Amino acid sequence: MTGSRGSRHRGTITRMPGDTDLDRLLTGMEPLLHPRRYVWVGDLPDGVEALATIREDEGLSAIVTADDADAHGLAGAFPCAGITLRVHSALEAVGFLAAIARALTDAGISTNAVAGFHHDHLFVPWERRHDAMAALQRVSGAVKTRRPDVDDA
Repeated sequence: MTGSRGSRHRGTITRMPGDTDLDRLLTGMEPLLHPRRYVWVGDLPDGVEALATIREDEGLSAIVTADDADAHGLAGAFPCAGITLRVHSALEAVGFLAAIARALTDAGISTNAVAGFHHDHLFVPWERRHDAMAALQRVSGAVKTRRPDVDDA
């Protein structure tokens, strides 16, 4: 594996290995479909745990479960399914999310991607979640067919 993901810990940068080889990333992505429905919200009250947040000029955006949003009266946008790509990709990997976005685009499926320290996460329309999984499996299988030397493990 090449590349690394770095993090700050007590003023130092730690390195965590992550793969940058596009073929290995695509063949080893192992997408995992999460059973819960998620939504984006523009407010995060106490008691609501976010899966992910980002601070924008306009304020905080958060991804929360649809159940939490409903229970707290939050207006959620983009009801979606979460898919974790279980391959450990490097943050600096080139083309991985582009290839995935292309496969989903070709299937007519929108996606919002979030890069985590260990994995990448996709959010696709709830009603298209199974189609998205099939598209991801197709792109992974196409690379395995093209490169028979890639280990299936």
